[in-house]
Amino acid sequence: MSRGQHVSITAGLVVFGASGDLAHRKLYPALASLAARGQLPSRFQLVGVARTEMDDGAFAKMVADAVAVAGDDEVPGRAKALAEHDVHFRYVAGNFDDRGTFERLARVLAECDTHRAGTGNWIYYLATVPSLFGVVADGLTAAGLADESPGTFRRLVIEKPFGRDLASARALDADLHRGFAESQIFRIDHYLAKETVQNILALRFTNTIIEPLWNRRYVDNVQITVAEELGVEHRGSFYEKAGALRDIVQNHLMQVLALTAIEPPTSFEADAIRDEKVKLLRSVRPLPRSRVPHVVVRGQYGEGSIDGVGVPAYRDEPGVAADSSTETYLAARLEIDNWRWAGVPFYLRTGKRLATRRTEVVLRYKPVPHLPLPHAAVESVEPNAMILEVQPTEGITLAFAAKVPGSEFRVRNVGLTFEYESGFTEHPPEAYERVLLDALLGDATLFIRSDEVDEAWQIVDPILEAFADGEPPLCIYPAGSWGPREADELVGHHRDHWLNP
Repeated sequence: MSRGQHVSITAGLVVFGASGDLAHRKLYPALASLAARGQLPSRFQLVGVARTEMDDGAFAKMVADAVAVAGDDEVPGRAKALAEHDVHFRYVAGNFDDRGTFERLARVLAECDTHRAGTGNWIYYLATVPSLFGVVADGLTAAGLADESPGTFRRLVIEKPFGRDLASARALDADLHRGFAESQIFRIDHYLAKETVQNILALRFTNTIIEPLWNRRYVDNVQITVAEELGVEHRGSFYEKAGALRDIVQNHLMQVLALTAIEPPTSFEADAIRDEKVKLLRSVRPLPRSRVPHVVVRGQYGEGSIDGVGVPAYRDEPGVAADSSTETYLAARLEIDNWRWAGVPFYLRTGKRLATRRTEVVLRYKPVPHLPLPHAAVESVEPNAMILEVQPTEGITLAFAAKVPGSEFRVRNVGLTFEYESGFTEHPPEAYERVLLDALLGDATLFIRSDEVDEAWQIVDPILEAFADGEPPLCIYPAGSWGPREADELVGHHRDHWLNP
């Protein structure tokens, strides 16, 4: 996963869904940031494909406007970087189910390679609705745009979700592989591009004092949280079809779980890490349909308040059915059947309209076997914990007990904290900068392989089946809380409690 400041290859990017929200908010500002950092290939060519009618000049202006809206506070010079980098813009209008669209695209790419002395290296970014992934892949294949001649590459980058269940994920996989080899397919989970998520690998495998404590001998339980203050906002109709399980658990949480629990890879090369992730996911104890109500809690936010401001219930959000049973919260207890983690419960939770925005991994350690202090000397001492915070700030905290200053011998918990913002002068790249750069470099470390997708869906599918049967019951929790009380009982059945900020 090494990075250079300059990308020596010549390549271009084709964005399907070029006039859409994702391209405007994420892709174009990320490209401008790469240009400002000197990491965009020379003679770079950006080709947009969408149904909206416009010419090349209008497309260039649309990209520039999107970058201007993003501003250059985080990356100085970003607003003017694409123009100064002499990026070449082309645009193709058309429907994705029309073969003529791809024939026109093929002619445009050939012209680009000729005009800019290109090498035929192209990345196809599918910033479209998931139902079009297979359609676009078929169109590229039929037009000969998936073929790699010697010395060139053609790469397909797709966003989650990778299917709606195991069967649809496998069907999508078959669609993609009709024209593209697995080595050409880059499946994005932008959570993997966050610095703290990647730092799990560095923390564990480059520190002698950490790795020996990362196992069942010392760890009592592991908690992985993705909490959001926001509701579904304007995405009510989308969320009705997704829910927390498909939106967060199957992808983000499973990937963070895998990185947290994997065995040491033979190297930090892409396939070495991805091989270990697959092995870990296969070690997650299968969850029979009958067990789901006992180890899974699903909830939906009711009305409440966030930062003192009243907010509506999920069922009152635009695009949401008045009798919706879609989960906006999910907590689950999983077990991993291998030597390292046998007997250690992994608690996963995610939810919208929770008390605060926070994504973290917590390793809660076992208590000391004997506390040789009188009760009066101990002020709310809890077992040690290692907290890896992914957002809103990125950092690591070690919680441990220490003596309170004074003549009396009293002990309470304190935290030893490292924050990326204060610990490094380097400004970390935004997640989409990282994934775009890695796609250009052909580094698949932060992308998800086909067998990873399959294993994750095999874990989640029984939960989907239970939800379809109305189990477990949907719990309503007030907006601004930490979710249903049933989730506290889920952890309490073991011994402990959720470690809330």
